[in-house]
Amino acid sequence: MMKRNTVQRALILSTVQRLRSHPTADEIYAEISKTCPSISRATVYRNLQQLCEEGVIRRREIPGSPDRFDHDTTNHYHVRCTVCGKVVDVDMDYLDGLPGTVKDTHGFLLTGHSVVFDGICADCQNTLDR
Repeated sequence: MMKRNTVQRALILSTVQRLRSHPTADEIYAEISKTCPSISRATVYRNLQQLCEEGVIRRREIPGSPDRFDHDTTNHYHVRCTVCGKVVDVDMDYLDGLPGTVKDTHGFLLTGHSVVFDGICADCQNTLDR
């Protein structure tokens, strides 16, 4: 069943698409509340969940970080800055066959994979060099 398209929902979706930074739910709420202070955190969280369930956006689980939300729903990889926590897309082909190369699954039926590379972003490198 398709959910009703509300003003709040459209605002949340456009914020995720505009930010393009893999924002957390709290970052999305903070951005929206600047122009729409009456919106509740619960409304943002609920609509993010619904948008994910419908495949309009994707929730990205980043180890050691709150979940992020991605406007790009295609399969792709990410890199996370270990200094500031910034998450960006990695420019490389998605390896559909990667789960098939696992030698021992310990009985698991592999259904997919995610890869997050760690590194230091250019901004943080510049700060560390000073």
